This record gives sequence, structure tokens and C-alpha cells, in this order.
Amino acid sequence: MNTKNWQAAMQVIEKIEQAGFEAVVVGGAVRDLYLQKASHDVDVATSALPTEVKALFSTTIDVGIEHGTVLVTDMVEPIEVTTYRTDGTYVDHRRPDAVQFVRTLKDDLQRRDFTMNAMALTRTNELIDLYGGKADIDAKMIRAVGDPVLRFQEDALRMLRAVRFSAQLGFAIEEATMMAIKQHAATIQYVAMERIHAELSKIWTGKYVAIGLASLEQSELASFLPGQFKASQWADFQTEDRIVGWAYLCVLNADFDAQLLTVYKCSNKDKAFVKQVLQAYKALEAGWQPVHYFRYELYALQTAYRFAQWQQGEQTVSFEEIEQNKLALPIQQTSELAVSGHDFMQWTSKKRGPWLKQVLNDALQAVLNGEVANDPQQLKEWLINAFNDEG
Repeated sequence: MNTKNWQAAMQVIEKIEQAGFEAVVVGGAVRDLYLQKASHDVDVATSALPTEVKALFSTTIDVGIEHGTVLVTDMVEPIEVTTYRTDGTYVDHRRPDAVQFVRTLKDDLQRRDFTMNAMALTRTNELIDLYGGKADIDAKMIRAVGDPVLRFQEDALRMLRAVRFSAQLGFAIEEATMMAIKQHAATIQYVAMERIHAELSKIWTGKYVAIGLASLEQSELASFLPGQFKASQWADFQTEDRIVGWAYLCVLNADFDAQLLTVYKCSNKDKAFVKQVLQAYKALEAGWQPVHYFRYELYALQTAYRFAQWQQGEQTVSFEEIEQNKLALPIQQTSELAVSGHDFMQWTSKKRGPWLKQVLNDALQAVLNGEVANDPQQLKEWLINAFNDEG
């Protein structure tokens, strides 16, 4: 709790309390503290209205003031402060059409998704646990607050969040909560793909990703998401990089054009990397040649190699040899080729045309394969011999 964000949160709480209002740390930060895990975000909830919060601090940003949230930037770390509230009707399976500010913490906590996320912590380190979150954490159980059917009718993404927490924590989903997810699994289709993308990205990087995928199957959510999800295929999978998960999903779906990434709203940068991985993975079946080490970046090669290990077992090339083979190439990028298309045109007196791209590629391959040194004179001789051989 000695991190800057916790210190900042406690300073914010102290100032709010001095003005006569209640304030506590809520949500994932409290859960993570109980689990003795680091928290990236420490959020504060308060009985003070947004206008009252803004009046207490010199610099705030209205990051979600319509839902009661302001960002306090006075402290060493910015802290989100949200007024206690209850939610109105959820008309789109995503967000309430209105919120009502309340003055009691109990009313605020009962709208939250899971018991482990419905705890609060005071400035004096008193844990407020009205819904059995601590007991559920001890039992490694993910349980909805109150009626799970209502929780998932309010926000369908909560179903996928339950799966994500099972992947991150290795927890089981409580029986009634799982039954409610099965009952409403089809409503995940109402959720924006960007939000689904964010949750799946967190599943890929979970410590217990295979457990998460098993929950995805058992809950029947997998039936309503693009692609095939089979937990058994993820048994050996482990990564701290979400993009590796997206690439592996494509491999398991034999989606070598990475069309799933378009469906899941992945960025063009992500698509470009994943396509490299997929091409390198396919090429590995016949064994990588120098051109493959040249064409693909090291991380893409290493990722493809890991996929082959997970799918097919031991490989003929070691992980260390991949980097050594790439570093041993005579050149690392096309711009290092000692000659240009202009040189070739001068030597042959031929006009520019499709032949030029082909001969440049042939020269590059010859250099990479060690057939000719990356030297202008030797490449000129190589070219002349090649033209003579063609007739």
C-alpha cells in the first residue's frame, strides 16, 4: 500500500473526509490488496457529489461526470473519484440510461459485478465487506453480487469479465453465476467488439489461461464469439503479451489471413505482426531458410517457434539458435544490399520493367544464401552470368 497511487488515494480520502463526507477505496484495488497483488488503478468512491468533489481540489478533469466520476490531479498520481450511485435501466446490455447519486456506500456496492469487487477500504484500513467478497476470494470463487441474472442483464460484458477473472486468478465461477451466464450467453453479441477485444486480451495474458478458456466453453459464451475456442488446445499456452494470444487464436483456427483480427477490431499494427507470425509458422513446417530469418522480425520468429512447440512438441532448431541465425545473416535489411536497380539497368542497358524487381529479389536471395558476397563488383559478375545463362 506504499505505492504512489495508494498514497495519493489516501490523501484524496483525507481531504474529502475533512470536508465532512465519506470516502473509501473501492473495486479491484481492494481485491488485489487482499490478494497481495499490485494494483495499477486505485479508485475512490465518496458520498460527495461531483460538484462538491471539484470544489475541494484545485485541478480536476471531468472524465465521466455524467456518471459521477472526476479525475483529481492534485496529488503525485491522478485519482478517479466517483460519487456513490445506483444505476437506472440498462437498455443496451452495456450502460445505464441514467444514474442516481446516493449518499450511502451500501447502495453503491450492491450495483457492482462480483463480490470480490464489491469490497471497500477506509483510510484507517478497515475492510468493508457487505457481500462476502473476502470469503469468496478465500474459496477462490467468482460470485455475482445479488441476483446474477440481473447483473448480466445490466451489462452483458460482465459474463466475459467472469471468464477473464478465472483466467487471471485461477478461480472457479460459482454455480448460480455460471448458470446465469449460460442462460444469457447469447446477449454477449450486443456488446461492442472493442470491449470484447479488451477482455479477451486480458484472458490471453492470464496466469491460468487454460482455466479461463475452460470457463469460456463451459459458460457457452464461446458459441457466440467469432472463432473456435477449445480449452484443450491452450494447455501449454503462456504469455505476458496479448498480441501473442491473438496470433495463437488465428493459428488454432487455421486463419492464416488473420481475418479474425479484423472481426475483433485489432489494430493494423497488430494485424501486420500477427501475419508475420502466421507466415513464419507455416514456413517452419519445411524448415526456415535464410530468407525467412531475413523477412521476419526476431520476435515473430520466436513466437512462431513457441507455437510449433505447443502444437507439435520439440523442434529441430533451439530458441537461442533462432537469434544466432538471424544475426549471422550477411545483411539485415534490403537497404543494405550493395547494389540498386539503377546499377542493374546500367549494367544491362535494359529499360525499367518487371524484370528489375525480380533480379533485385534474386540478388538478395543469392546474398542471403551465401552464393555471392554483398559486394558491387561480385554482384555485377553474378548478374552478367545470370543473364548469359538465360541465353
